[in-house]
Amino acid sequence: MSIWERLKKELIDIVEFLDDSNNTLVHRFERFQNEIKNGAKLIVREGQVAVFVKEGKIADVKAPGMYTLDTNNVPILATLLGWKYGFESPFKCEVYFVSTRRFTDQKWGTANPVIVRDKEFGPTRLRAFGTYVFRVSDAGTFIKEVVGTDGTFTTDEIVGQLRNTIVSRLGDALGESGLSVLDMAANYDELGKFLTSKISPEFGALGLELPTLLIENVSLPPEVEAALDTRTKMGVIGDMNQYTKFKAADALGDAAKNPGAAGQILGIGIGQAMGGMIGGNLAGAQSAAPVPPPIPTETQFFVAVNGAQQGPFGLSQLRTDIASGKITRETLVWKSGMPAWSAAGQVADLSAAFGAVPPPLPPR
Repeated sequence: MSIWERLKKELIDIVEFLDDSNNTLVHRFERFQNEIKNGAKLIVREGQVAVFVKEGKIADVKAPGMYTLDTNNVPILATLLGWKYGFESPFKCEVYFVSTRRFTDQKWGTANPVIVRDKEFGPTRLRAFGTYVFRVSDAGTFIKEVVGTDGTFTTDEIVGQLRNTIVSRLGDALGESGLSVLDMAANYDELGKFLTSKISPEFGALGLELPTLLIENVSLPPEVEAALDTRTKMGVIGDMNQYTKFKAADALGDAAKNPGAAGQILGIGIGQAMGGMIGGNLAGAQSAAPVPPPIPTETQFFVAVNGAQQGPFGLSQLRTDIASGKITRETLVWKSGMPAWSAAGQVADLSAAFGAVPPPLPPR
């Protein structure tokens, strides 16, 4: 066997890349002086593409499969190199294997609160976090725009930029969605799709695709959450007068289990009662004129007008509005002690007023 025949056999290659990591995006196939022998086998597995680069220019992109590198299978490369005699001698070319699989469970979140204008709370600071999935959709563009000559390019080198892109567009997406903070939890899926549509073009410019973006949580500042919890408690409690009486009775029941405390409370109660009696007697002795009772007050109602809460209004004002047609039987009203908003025609204090409203005129 001649020395040339021996060298020919030694130069026959199998060009492939087996990725044993979970974060490699691009790997450059290493070969001494980038020499690849004519007739070499190229193996591109599912989830990969092979990109040929010659003299800084992308010559060809191979999809998954097995190829024999010759003029029939790499015509673009042959034209670029301008070989007159085909691949009869080794050629120099860089081969980059680009992973096209999906890189899942990538985290994103706001390092600082995003200020939005909420229709119920006004200017509000929000924090949000979630996950996203990305993949390389255009290997040539990705190498030209992002990778360059990096021999091993991993997700760690780009996820920071992708995360910043998502967060920078979050404020615009939250504002343009028109959703109230209280409604966002029920619309995370729609909000995620809306945010994806805003960001996808920027990913596409890098040769990337954004198949999925999930919003897992949108949260208010702690002090606003505390105020919201207080507001919720007030709505659950309802009538504060009845609630105060209940808590007082509950406290007396607890005190009965502790004789010492019960005696103190009883003493305080008797003292207050006696003080009231003495004060009343002294007031009666000083002035024989009778004390008038408290001035009666009207029951106050809140009214829902065009989706907004108005009031409170007294019964006389509501009767006037019913007579003028501003308030109908279907208008929602609420007063202290009612468990929920109800139609005005179903409230006992107001239903009688609708009987004095004339019916609509019959058609001519």
